Amino acid sequence: MNHWIIDRDLVPLRSWIDAFPQVKMLHPAEIDAFSNVEPGVFWCRQRANETVDSALRQISLRSGQLVVVLADDPDDSIVSEALALGASGCCNTYAAPEVLRQVALVVQNGGLWIGQEMLRRLVGGTSRILGSRSIAQQKNEWSAVLSDRETQVARLVASGASNREIAEKLLITERTVKAHLSAVFEKLGLRDRLQLSLKINGLDP
Repeated sequence: MNHWIIDRDLVPLRSWIDAFPQVKMLHPAEIDAFSNVEPGVFWCRQRANETVDSALRQISLRSGQLVVVLADDPDDSIVSEALALGASGCCNTYAAPEVLRQVALVVQNGGLWIGQEMLRRLVGGTSRILGSRSIAQQKNEWSAVLSDRETQVARLVASGASNREIAEKLLITERTVKAHLSAVFEKLGLRDRLQLSLKINGLDP
């Protein structure tokens, strides 16, 4: 998968290169020349003195095109606006390489990246809102295709727990948590933690 970073400063950050060794830098003025490029992700930088709208105006959000906003100073309002304007996600400009690769994996598989903290609040809120529903009302067929450990991990994710918290609670490594979570997503045909939370809480995505 190709990766282009749109920024008026054409000098890439070290973390960008570490995440995507073949990343290409594009000045906003060059975007029109890339109207018919191979599939990839456009990372559009939003500096602290810019609005999300002005940053995304640099690139036309065409059907099927993946765009992630790199925000110098991200917050919930910036994330929400980025998604409302058609971006597939929003993350910190200075995120670690492993986080950038995770963002790329999520959006390439059709998911939305909204940041771990905002995701945890949404997932936790969904769990609390639906928690009053009776067990009989909630569909539990999903657990039939999972192992006992995968079911435990899935339920903890649906309650808003992070991978680290799940690892500590189940006395396993975070790597093992990720492996179980990948298996859960594959078996249930889901893309991300939010979809998993909705399904477990009785609202199939």
